[in-house]
Amino acid sequence: MSRPAPEVVTPHLLRGWPLPELKADKESRGRVLIVGGSRFNPGGALLAAEAALRVGVGKVQVVTTESTATALAVAMPETMVRGVSEDSSGQLTLEAADVAVELAQQCEAVLIGPGLGDPEKARALTARILSGLQTSVVLDALALVAVTEDPSCLEHLQGRAVITPNLTELARTLGWDDAKVEDDPREASLRLAARTGVCVSSGGSVTWTAHPDGRSWAGAVGGPGLGTSGSGDVKAGAVTGLLGRGADPCQAAVWGSHLHGSAGDRLTAELGPAGFLARELALQIPQVLAELDT
Repeated sequence: MSRPAPEVVTPHLLRGWPLPELKADKESRGRVLIVGGSRFNPGGALLAAEAALRVGVGKVQVVTTESTATALAVAMPETMVRGVSEDSSGQLTLEAADVAVELAQQCEAVLIGPGLGDPEKARALTARILSGLQTSVVLDALALVAVTEDPSCLEHLQGRAVITPNLTELARTLGWDDAKVEDDPREASLRLAARTGVCVSSGGSVTWTAHPDGRSWAGAVGGPGLGTSGSGDVKAGAVTGLLGRGADPCQAAVWGSHLHGSAGDRLTAELGPAGFLARELALQIPQVLAELDT
């Protein structure tokens, strides 16, 4: 079956695909939950939480390790942080899954993955959370191991999910060589979307968002400066926040990728093509949103 030609993401395209209107009341702007972090990498969840708020979601909750929860709550006082038990290596235990499923009942979207540090433990945690969820989900970083193990693990969500791999993670999840993915990231993204039944938003110099029905969108904003630690957490948080606001999965992925890349462009113009930090990206997002709203 032939696929539709890819669409290039431009401000004109986005203005013709507007996000749900922002309400003045935070309760009407959506609530999201972020599950992630570890004793030695608490910052991933923090970066994702700030990005979700910067795209306009009303409330953010975080489930993370008990040893880092207080520091995270002080660093991001706008969030509600729930610390849960961790194992001897500082990774979340399966208690986090039970807490996440409980909190997710009041949320519009859940992000799993930022800052998780052990592949097998991340797989078990993600699988257990997914089995109890009915809300929209974003899987990032090591949470993708659950998809590698069981591509049908998101099937019950009926398409209400986004997975956000970088090119290396995309290759591992598909079981392809890195070079094969780098040669044709659009094809790789479409294959994974078809295999899982959900939207895929890959990284790289051109970001590809792929729908299971064969539609795809190419985004070319951003640059080499985005290849920095924590950048992917910002993108995942932005996508999750837009889902929380009521965007559909591929709309959230296309918009989130564009906001992330455009934030990088703004920092490149201000600071240079490399050397800016992931935590500086989220601060640029509201202005990019404002420019697209004119």
